[in-house]
Amino acid sequence: MRTAVTGLPTPHPLIEQLPAVYLEQDFLRRFLEALDDVLAPVLLSIDNLPAHLDPRSAPEDFLTWMAQWVAAETRADHPMERRRETVRGAVERHSRRGTRRGLAEAVLLETGVEPEIVESGGTAWSTTPHTRFPGGPRPWVTVRVRPTQPYQVDRVRLEELIRTEIPAHVGFDLEVL
Repeated sequence: MRTAVTGLPTPHPLIEQLPAVYLEQDFLRRFLEALDDVLAPVLLSIDNLPAHLDPRSAPEDFLTWMAQWVAAETRADHPMERRRETVRGAVERHSRRGTRRGLAEAVLLETGVEPEIVESGGTAWSTTPHTRFPGGPRPWVTVRVRPTQPYQVDRVRLEELIRTEIPAHVGFDLEVL
């Protein structure tokens, strides 16, 4: 985290907190400068905590840490803005997990391509008894992705993502067209 920031100046040097009689002590000055080096990242993190806890302005290491807090998987090879957006909307996306909309958002966020999703399920309301159930008997989802560039989609990664986003009892097909 913030411990390895080389040359970070302290906002509150400890030597300035002492009475003037101690300012002439060379050992004390060097000792407190060493403590300043250790405390500077802590003090600056606390001073900037609101900015650090906002995914739109958090430093990269804090963003990675926040992603763990909200169970958002960010990839180091993605651009920083995409990673920020992943963390920022994670909690809201978790509320739609397992739904068609949630799956579409996850695929869009991963690939940058709007997917076409066909599912076998459905719901209906009827006042007539023994009305036929909508959808098919086998729970299934087909996800179609049409990337603009040939290698824009990592098929293995996308299959793993779909497996985590759909309910466990639902099968799926992935078509990269």
